[in-house]
Amino acid sequence: MSVKSESAKVLESLKFYGEFLKTLNNDIFLTTPQQGGWSFSEVYAHILSANLLSVIAIEKCLNRSAEIKTRKPDWRAGLILFFGRFPPGKFKVPQVLEASVKKISKEEASNELIRLVKKITELEKGFSKFNPNYKVKHPRLGYLDAKSWLRFIYVHSKHHQKQIKRIGEMLSNSIN
Repeated sequence: MSVKSESAKVLESLKFYGEFLKTLNNDIFLTTPQQGGWSFSEVYAHILSANLLSVIAIEKCLNRSAEIKTRKPDWRAGLILFFGRFPPGKFKVPQVLEASVKKISKEEASNELIRLVKKITELEKGFSKFNPNYKVKHPRLGYLDAKSWLRFIYVHSKHHQKQIKRIGEMLSNSIN
């Protein structure tokens, strides 16, 4: 898959978050479902901070300030990236990202989303310097190159869209 088409998929996935954000008032955005779990706000905080860290990893790879690793990613990472989805089930957030899971306002989410979209758009030019041997370690998936990190942003963003829909269902059920 080309970088251009992968970037387009990432941007399309992020468009979901922007459009969905517009449908919520700040109170609902901050509400934690009675059944537990994250609020919309916490999901947005997580997805935005994780994706921003992924962009930083891509920049390190493209700027060649990452580590040189010639091994392919772990087979599980390869499957996740190839199929474009995580295995079924719920996963605990890696500790390194757990601190970023906090409630943010709609305005903060909107501003960070705009910032992320801008960074993704700017990244495409940098792939002219792509070298698959420059890699940054992901907390669970091992060492990924710039293209794999871009694919990860897409997979991760799509995964949390399902969570957003579940939260919406839980909140509407508690209102009814």
